[in-house]
Amino acid sequence: MPGRVEAATVDHGLRAESADEAAMVGQVCAALGVNHAVLRVSVGEGNIQSEARAARYAALSAWMKRSGLVALVTAHHADDQAETLIMRLNRGSGVAGLAGVRAAGRVPGGTEPLLRPLLGWRRAELGEVVMKAGLTAVTDPSNSDPRFDRARLRNAMAGADWLDIPALAHSAAHLADADAALSWAAAREWAECVTKAPMGLVYRPQAPRAIALKVIARIVTELDGESPRGSAVARLFDSLLAGGPASIGALVARAGPDGWSFTKAPQRRN
Repeated sequence: MPGRVEAATVDHGLRAESADEAAMVGQVCAALGVNHAVLRVSVGEGNIQSEARAARYAALSAWMKRSGLVALVTAHHADDQAETLIMRLNRGSGVAGLAGVRAAGRVPGGTEPLLRPLLGWRRAELGEVVMKAGLTAVTDPSNSDPRFDRARLRNAMAGADWLDIPALAHSAAHLADADAALSWAAAREWAECVTKAPMGLVYRPQAPRAIALKVIARIVTELDGESPRGSAVARLFDSLLAGGPASIGALVARAGPDGWSFTKAPQRRN
């Protein structure tokens, strides 16, 4: 696709070598006739990897708009997918979380299409492609830093030769299919069982728990403006099922004879 592909390197400024590494990518792209941009970002305090991810995608989204690009392509691969699945299993994630990274989706925090065409490739296979192209891959030391959960897991998986990484990645893909089916069922449940009320929304649940949780998450997002955590939605569901009131974000939910009502919590006066 000559003339239709551009590249960007996000420089988080977390390592002294990052500027030179970004420049090296620019040199490779120049030799290929591909426009390249270096996007420098500042990473907030707290969870460094989470903050870096948010800053990275925000910078890429803005770059896409400036460049008139219609889709973002990343190099997530099968090993990334397997690591994500195991990490989320360890945290007790639901179906949506266990689906891992999707082959197609939206840029986090944006609306642009996000494509991941390399999910069927292993990390070592991609490394061999780079090597045969005469390039030297950059090694980010944070990928092996034991302070980070993913790095510790990656080290443990390297010694577990019984793990079938492609099979784990396929399982994540199957879970993504299951999540899509649940989303389809949740859309029907919403259309048939959620109605507007003077102060919010009323939900008369008919579907199994997994579908009801998706409906409740959508209710909270629409009324509160933010997507809730799955664990918070599950606790809310259990409270309403037991007949008691509950709260989530800025909302109050109550179980009544006509269904579960969701309204904004009254503002406190000073």
